[in-house]
Amino acid sequence: MSDKPYRILGIQQIAIGGPDKQALRRLWVDVLGLSVTGQFTSERENVDEDICTIGSGPHRVEVDLMQPLDPDKKPAVHATPLNHVGLWVDDLPKAVEWMTAHGVRFAPGGIRKGAAGFDICFIHPKSNDEFPIGGEGVLIELVQAPPDVIAALG
Repeated sequence: MSDKPYRILGIQQIAIGGPDKQALRRLWVDVLGLSVTGQFTSERENVDEDICTIGSGPHRVEVDLMQPLDPDKKPAVHATPLNHVGLWVDDLPKAVEWMTAHGVRFAPGGIRKGAAGFDICFIHPKSNDEFPIGGEGVLIELVQAPPDVIAALG
């Protein structure tokens, strides 16, 4: 593909779903020692999540522990244990524009504020006829990197 007007800088997060986030906390917080740095609840996203972190500064990686608000509703954040992977990107609008023009399928919702306060959007896990490039079964979150992350990882 041609020169891209954006760069993927590194891993921003991984999101892990389960029916009970307390069980996830026992491993990720109590055993592995990650710090809980936030909490996010969204009816629209059907999620109750603890935002945990490992590392510091621009090298910090988020690990989101998620359970559904209603296990019978969509999105089913607990249906796939590894729910999604988040990637830092230096220019999210340019990345979305370029990727769309090159056949990447995005999930509904467009660019919006994410749980951690950064602008985000999602590459759909499945391609279709109109957009032949998808995540091949993996939901991928693109996250606008703040200036300190761009400086450190760019």
